[in-house]
Amino acid sequence: MKRRTLLTTGLALAATPILTGRARAEDAARIRDLYSGGRTLSDWAQSNVGDRVTFEGYMAPPLKANSKFFVLTALPMSVCPFCETEAEWPDNIVAVYSKRVIDVIPFNRKIEVRGRLETGSYRDPETGFLSLVRLEDATYG
Repeated sequence: MKRRTLLTTGLALAATPILTGRARAEDAARIRDLYSGGRTLSDWAQSNVGDRVTFEGYMAPPLKANSKFFVLTALPMSVCPFCETEAEWPDNIVAVYSKRVIDVIPFNRKIEVRGRLETGSYRDPETGFLSLVRLEDATYG
């Protein structure tokens, strides 16, 4: 019986770092968590406006060089999804604004982005990009 207890305890302890690591990876919200259906913001999104939140996704190629802005996508995209109207806003992207010029990361490499969640229609004065959801003062890597 003691051998079985020791084996069970040892396996549980060995699994603990794996479970802890998985929990940390799941701390990042999914872009799809922003919406409850269509273009309607979820309760989660509404309750986190103004808070610093973390998302995982992919950097779409920037719209222009030396920009402080990029689009984070749920899936890798080799071109940036540019939206002309609010009605066309995809529910699988987030606009990301950094304090510094962005370093472009390959479109197929997953990154983690953390910033202040803001919502509402906003057209970037430099690029003309229209966003309904964005992260301000973001960091990424």
